[in-house]
Amino acid sequence: MQNSKVSIIIPFKNTVHFLIECLDSIIGQTYREWEVLAVNDHSTDESFELLTSYSQKDDRIKVFQNEGNGIIPALQTAYAKSNGDFVTRMDSDDIMEPDRLEVMVNSLIAYGKGHVAVGQVKYFSNRGISNGYERYEKWLNRLTSKGNNFDEIYKECVIPSPCWMIQRSDFERSQGFDPNRYPEDYDLTFRFYEHGFNIIPCNQVLHLWRDYDTRTSRTHEHYAQNYFLDIKLHYFLKLDHHKDRPLVVWGAGFKGKKIAKGLKRHGLDFVWLCDNPKKIGKKIYGKELVHFKALQHLKNPQSIITVANEDAQEEIRGFFSELGQSPMQDYFFFC
Repeated sequence: MQNSKVSIIIPFKNTVHFLIECLDSIIGQTYREWEVLAVNDHSTDESFELLTSYSQKDDRIKVFQNEGNGIIPALQTAYAKSNGDFVTRMDSDDIMEPDRLEVMVNSLIAYGKGHVAVGQVKYFSNRGISNGYERYEKWLNRLTSKGNNFDEIYKECVIPSPCWMIQRSDFERSQGFDPNRYPEDYDLTFRFYEHGFNIIPCNQVLHLWRDYDTRTSRTHEHYAQNYFLDIKLHYFLKLDHHKDRPLVVWGAGFKGKKIAKGLKRHGLDFVWLCDNPKKIGKKIYGKELVHFKALQHLKNPQSIITVANEDAQEEIRGFFSELGQSPMQDYFFFC
């Protein structure tokens, strides 16, 4: 396994200004047994020409045209051309630390099948990083350092899309890039969770994550908040909801309303809790909002929390603790 090949899947579109740094960081890896499967998603700049010039100098780099339109078809096109023992993804505007592949391969060899290798990440930008991204980076790296990423999977994507690696057989067991559901990285993370894979802890920054205004995750509708909420609810109902237990939604802001509409669409009844005195007793979508202390009178409920304020979240955790209820069994933070 020491000489096993890593398939690096790279969809790209109009990232010519960043590709040189990205590709050079791959070529400079301490682990040498790799192949790049880069797929051009209908670029209108010189990205395809630049990547082609790299492929002419290094036969480990292979370039293809997207057989469809969008990131998922590009990922599917690339994977169909791959033959590595390990699979990883890379964003064409990011940078690998020199030992990223080596660290991940060694981790997977040591831990064996049923594991996902991840690494810590660091955002960088020529205009500085927002407080929101700083908090996300800190939160994500805290989880990664202990390998308990799945403990908070319903809050946000807990595996960074360009910084994971998995054995090919495990990747295919979890349906790989086949499902056509966005955000595709979050959906893949849930399928790793669904199949009971374990995260390998990592205390090392392995990936430099570039932020800029025209980045796809900032601009494309597939990465809007409503898509994230749809995926969370889809997998919660599939994997963690017990139909014989009362269902509770806590919070009546945008996210709470979106979840409530989703539950009604599935024909599911629920109790809608609120701690806003101005909303308690009022009806939204025909459902009356009640004080959160009503939770004490429900028998063995499961609660979806849509309250985003961090201080309020701590108070909510304390309330559940007093009731003897446990995270990821009795209550789930969706933000």
